[in-house]
Amino acid sequence: MPSPYRTLFTAPGTKSFSAAGLLGRMPLSMMGIGIVTMISQLTGRYGLAGALAATLAMSAAVFGPQISRLVDRHGQSRVLRPATLIAVVAVAGLLVCAQQGAPDWTLFVFAAGAGTVPSVGSMVRARWAALHRGSPRELHTAYSWESIVDEICFIFGPIVSIGLSTAWFPEAGPLVAGVFLLVGVFWLTAQRATEPVPHPRDPGGGGGSALKSRGLQVLVATFVATGAVFGSVDVVTVAFAEEQGHKAMASLVLAAYALGSCLAGAVFGLLHLTGSVTKRWLLGVCAMAVSMIPLQLAGNLPFLAVALFVAGLAVAPTMVTTMALVEQHVPRTRLTEGMTWTSTGLAVGISIGSSAAGWAVDGTGAEAAYVVPVVSGAVAAATAFLGYRRLGRPAPTRGGHGADERHHEDEQRVA
Repeated sequence: MPSPYRTLFTAPGTKSFSAAGLLGRMPLSMMGIGIVTMISQLTGRYGLAGALAATLAMSAAVFGPQISRLVDRHGQSRVLRPATLIAVVAVAGLLVCAQQGAPDWTLFVFAAGAGTVPSVGSMVRARWAALHRGSPRELHTAYSWESIVDEICFIFGPIVSIGLSTAWFPEAGPLVAGVFLLVGVFWLTAQRATEPVPHPRDPGGGGGSALKSRGLQVLVATFVATGAVFGSVDVVTVAFAEEQGHKAMASLVLAAYALGSCLAGAVFGLLHLTGSVTKRWLLGVCAMAVSMIPLQLAGNLPFLAVALFVAGLAVAPTMVTTMALVEQHVPRTRLTEGMTWTSTGLAVGISIGSSAAGWAVDGTGAEAAYVVPVVSGAVAAATAFLGYRRLGRPAPTRGGHGADERHHEDEQRVA
């Protein structure tokens, strides 16, 4: 492991909470694609499969920030366990109803209930932020590491989920995802020493939601369109692999997308970059948008895998830069909520993208349906351009104006 990453894990407890976060985040890449695979196998209806995945993502978008706001106030251990238990019970209900051929409305009810799954990635990043507050270089490396962990999940998650559902039984992928969630969250919340101190009252940031920050609004809006890219790529790729006669290969093709991001994130964490964080974020969003164009030319799975690998190179650096911008624009007492709002934007976008892609596949076929991620990427770039100026003004409520100025200067030097 390169030196900055090795140094990162010298602090006590860091290896354990990062490992627990890895396990708890696996459902992020397993659940939605597992539901698509399960429903498509049981019913052959990609429209229904995409709509259920969209319902799950939209529900998570509604519940996620509220759960994270409670975490900021009451602590991770008190909030995450009951929320996780509700999500796991809902997943179990969804699988039983799907297996028994229950009416469609029951599937949607349980898919919505599964949205209480907590944003484990935000919880782990909040632990790093508490540990390295005042050390922006170390925090940059930590965020880069967590982006690598995200991509590890997206490399292996779809492989495990699709592989289990196609080789074992249709419900196997979402079932194992639920087990990972339960074990990961309970392991993470058992580690009290590294848990951020809760803030029952918010003396410096005022009342209300972290989303009052205009900069955060730009990030979330852009991530809605970015999530539509991710959601549509997943659904269309599964359908395209099936049209090619190799549905199980969809997991490997999607893994190439995540692998490109993982490698880019690993390199990005080693760099000592200078210049504007905001300009770097804008460049990353535009690069992700442009990288969707070659997917329309995909005539076979090998070409698609290469195109997705190249597209993935822009993902992790953009995500790392986004976390740095969230840290600038959100009060520390609402940092977990702020990070979760970006995940919420992705979840809303995934719901839109997966649903639109499902209907596009049913109506036009998989290859033509790659127009959905292309359009989504264009919307993301346009949103980023329109909101660019708002990101140049960090919020002055992060514990005092002077403290915020010092923090912003540090970010500009090392991020």
